[in-house]
Amino acid sequence: MFITFEGPDGSGKTTQLNKLVPALEAKGLDIVRTREPGGTDIGDQIRSVIMNMKNKSMHPRAEILLFCASRAQLVEELIRPSLAAGKIILCDRYADSTMAYQGYGHGLDRTMLTHLLDFATGGLKPDLTLLFDISAEAGLRRRISNHEEWNRMDDYALQFHERVRSGYLTMAAAEPERFVVINADRTPDEIHTDVLSAILSRL
Repeated sequence: MFITFEGPDGSGKTTQLNKLVPALEAKGLDIVRTREPGGTDIGDQIRSVIMNMKNKSMHPRAEILLFCASRAQLVEELIRPSLAAGKIILCDRYADSTMAYQGYGHGLDRTMLTHLLDFATGGLKPDLTLLFDISAEAGLRRRISNHEEWNRMDDYALQFHERVRSGYLTMAAAEPERFVVINADRTPDEIHTDVLSAILSRL
């Protein structure tokens, strides 16, 4: 099973992944955890370029191609072989992030992005996507208060992050069979209960 974790910056999805992995492993499930961009040696090198604050002049099209290059490597090197071996993949961001950030956030052609994402992933879509929903302002405030790394993507204007959130909710409404929207403006334990319930009901 291929499960992705999506959400605006500061939504707490990585925190939830940290809580979820041991909970599922305790049930005897074979879990592979990964992230985007990154997850492979090549992907991690690409990630360092994408996130570097020195690269604030990066054009959105260049940004998309770098994300997709990292994603293509991750799919072929890690995700497909792990699925073939019967493992459960938990991925911190995937193709929906590109559509939300570059499609809705930057306002680029979403039809073009759909074709590009299909090429990069070889058509591989998640079985389940958990969308951690929080207002853009609350999410960014959380990142600052938690002293999390502030990267080039975080540094976009608030209006950009608001468009990202709106895009995520639009995608979730269009694919209710794949998306589960989780209120991320609660305590980590409350959110974890909903996450575990959503995944175990599918398994």
